[in-house]
Amino acid sequence: MKKSLILILALLMALGGAGAALANPYEVTEPITITWWHAHEDQLHEYMNYMIERFHEENPLIRVEPVYIGSYTEINTQLIAAIASGDVPALCTANTSYPPSYGAAGICEILDPYIEAYNFPIEDFGEGLILATTYEGKQIVLPYLISTQVMFYNKTAAEAEGIEMPKTFDQMDEFLEKATLFNEDGTTKRYGTVFGGWDYWYYEMLFKNNGVKVILDDGLSTDINGPESVYITTKMKEWIDKGYAYYAYGTGASTDMRQLFWNGGAFSVFHTSSLYDTYVQNVGDKFEVGMAWLPGGMDGESFYSEVGGATILIPAVAPQKQKNAAWQFMMFMASPEMNLYWADKTGYFPTRQSVMGTPEYAEYLQRKPEMNNVVSMGSWVNPRNTHPAYDTIANEWRHALYRIFNEDAPIQATLDQLAITIEEILEDF
Repeated sequence: MKKSLILILALLMALGGAGAALANPYEVTEPITITWWHAHEDQLHEYMNYMIERFHEENPLIRVEPVYIGSYTEINTQLIAAIASGDVPALCTANTSYPPSYGAAGICEILDPYIEAYNFPIEDFGEGLILATTYEGKQIVLPYLISTQVMFYNKTAAEAEGIEMPKTFDQMDEFLEKATLFNEDGTTKRYGTVFGGWDYWYYEMLFKNNGVKVILDDGLSTDINGPESVYITTKMKEWIDKGYAYYAYGTGASTDMRQLFWNGGAFSVFHTSSLYDTYVQNVGDKFEVGMAWLPGGMDGESFYSEVGGATILIPAVAPQKQKNAAWQFMMFMASPEMNLYWADKTGYFPTRQSVMGTPEYAEYLQRKPEMNNVVSMGSWVNPRNTHPAYDTIANEWRHALYRIFNEDAPIQATLDQLAITIEEILEDF
């Protein structure tokens, strides 16, 4: 009898141990508050707060405290400092350009175990977005706000003045001549376009669609000083010098560019599709805002753009309880319902493929017909360059273009020196 009792107790203990082993290690079982660092500007806070409150209703154990840090660059700087100190947020928004370098540095929590534990349908993002948010085959961030490069333009003026948006780079001359207006003293009254020079992402496809790779396939060299790059740079410099175009660079450049467009001082701007609603709301009844695909390559075949917007990540050094709560919030923010809500309230694209066949999505496009001009080109949107050094290299390029455009640095010599700098950076990877 005693032996039987011992066997029963042993069996119960074994079963209890097996049950514990089978428990989900990523569940949230007690109240917790987590911090989320983000870059969403004031005009998005109403929608962001709505989603957070919805999350709180569905997840009563978790409180999310959003903290606006600033631009994606500022978030990156503070995140690196926070990781060094060990005092990190549970969640952080990051521009789509950062995952490759974050992956190489081991900054992000690898999400595959969480995805498996919750059977999260990662495949619903599609092959391109998965590629853009993984590192060496591991999922390190989730896409939740995706945009691409576009040209916003004054549609009312375009129709009144017979101005067509350029389809290819070689149509830019004719376009800018028509779209630019001058004062009697020869100064520019209305720029034909403005290049967003504070971020290379806004103009880099003008180069890439015309054959410039920046980092060549060998991973050790660049064509940034090659004939195609020199030609594109020369044309941009020519337009800027003529007063046809403006290169917005430095502190406040984004705000200045938007205001210039809203006030009628620019016919068009190179910017992100995510700000469609912002442009429409701020223009008001002054004129109708149009949104066009970027000019493609002179070959008439290359019309690529790149994924922009934001990803969301969990710092690898965060405490596990914080990570568990953060994962719940990540799943919620990337859910089909919230995905379409964000898209509808901003100018971001839905990232979940399952959203795109719904009646709600069709109704959204009907209300925002200009989005069709971009969404219809969705197959041309590509992941960003995944080389860990690309962001560093592209920012060196951005600074070099500033010296060329705004300080009259010699084009070939400046790009030759840039090529040397780039290849030195590549040697370290």
